[in-house]
Amino acid sequence: MNSQLDPELSVVVPVYNEERSIRPFLERLVPVLDSLRVPSEIIFCLDPSTDRTEQVIADEIQRDPRIRLLVFSRRFGQPAATMAGIMTALGRACVVIDVDLQDPPEVIADLYRKLSEGYEVVYAKRRSRKGETVVKRVVSHVAYRVINRLSTLNIPRDTGDFRIMSRRVIEELRRLNETHGYLRGLVAYVGFRQAFVEYDRDSRSSGAGNYNRLLGSLTIGINGIVCFSTKPLQLMWMAGGGVVGVTLVIGAWYLARLLFGLDQSFGVSAAVLAVMFFAGVQLVCLGLIGEYIGRIYEEVKRRPMFIVDRHLNLAERSHDAPPVRPRVGV
Repeated sequence: MNSQLDPELSVVVPVYNEERSIRPFLERLVPVLDSLRVPSEIIFCLDPSTDRTEQVIADEIQRDPRIRLLVFSRRFGQPAATMAGIMTALGRACVVIDVDLQDPPEVIADLYRKLSEGYEVVYAKRRSRKGETVVKRVVSHVAYRVINRLSTLNIPRDTGDFRIMSRRVIEELRRLNETHGYLRGLVAYVGFRQAFVEYDRDSRSSGAGNYNRLLGSLTIGINGIVCFSTKPLQLMWMAGGGVVGVTLVIGAWYLARLLFGLDQSFGVSAAVLAVMFFAGVQLVCLGLIGEYIGRIYEEVKRRPMFIVDRHLNLAERSHDAPPVRPRVGV
C-alpha cells in the first residue's frame, strides 16, 4: 500500500499565524502516527498568514512526505479551513485537531482504537480545561446547553472539533454541501454510531490563539442555534403573544380604574420605560429574523466555502468523490 495515495488515516490541521507551533506539534504527532503503524497523511489547511507558517510547513514537507499543505486565496476562517481538509482527505479515517497542543496528539491513538470497535465517529470530550478564561468557560458551558435545548440535534457537551470520523461520515459530509461549516452540528446531523474518549485539555504551547477567540466562539454558538433549529422563531411569536396578553391585562386594569373614577396618572418615567422595553423586544426579534435571512442569503448564492490558491505535496486524489467540492475553485 502506498501511503502517498492510500492513507489509512488523515489528520486535518487548520492553521493561521502558527509558525512557532508547527514543529512542536509535529514532534508530538509524528510518533503517535508511527506507533499506529498505518499509512497516514497530515494536511495543514492554511489561511494566508503574516508570519512564516507556510515556509515552516514547506520545510517540514521536505523531511516528511506524509505532510501536505493547502493554502487559501484569502482568510476564510477556521470552520472553512477544517472542512477543506476533510474534503481533501483520502484516509479511511480522518482526525481533526488544532495545532496549538491544547488537544494532545497522543489522544489520537485512543480515538483510533475506539473507532475500530465499530463506531463511525469518536469525539474527544474535555474532562478538564487548562488555560481557558472564566468567560470562555462560561460561554462554552451556556452555549452547548442552549444549543441542545433549542436544536433538534444532540450536540455532545464539552467537545470541540477534535474527533475522528470514518470514511462513511466524510462522504456524507460531502453530500450536505452547506456553507456555514459548523462541524459539530453537521456530524451530529449525519448521525451513525458515535462514542467519546475523555481527555484533559492543556494550555497553549506558545503564543496566543488566532482562532477560537470569544467572538469566534459566540459566532459558532449562533451558527449552532440558527443553522439547526427554528425554535427561536417559535419563541418569538410566543413572546409576542405574551406581550399582547400583558398589554390586554394592563389595558383592562386602566379601563376598570376609569369606570370606577380612580386616579389615571401613569407617570412619564413608566411610559418611557415601557416604550423602550417593547422597542428592544422588537429589535431583538428583527435581529433574530435577520440571522435566519442572512443564512438563507448565504446558502442561495452558492458561493464556495473556501478557495484554494495553491497546494504542496498533494497527490492525485483517487476516491470516487472529488477531494474538493465542484463549486470550489482550485
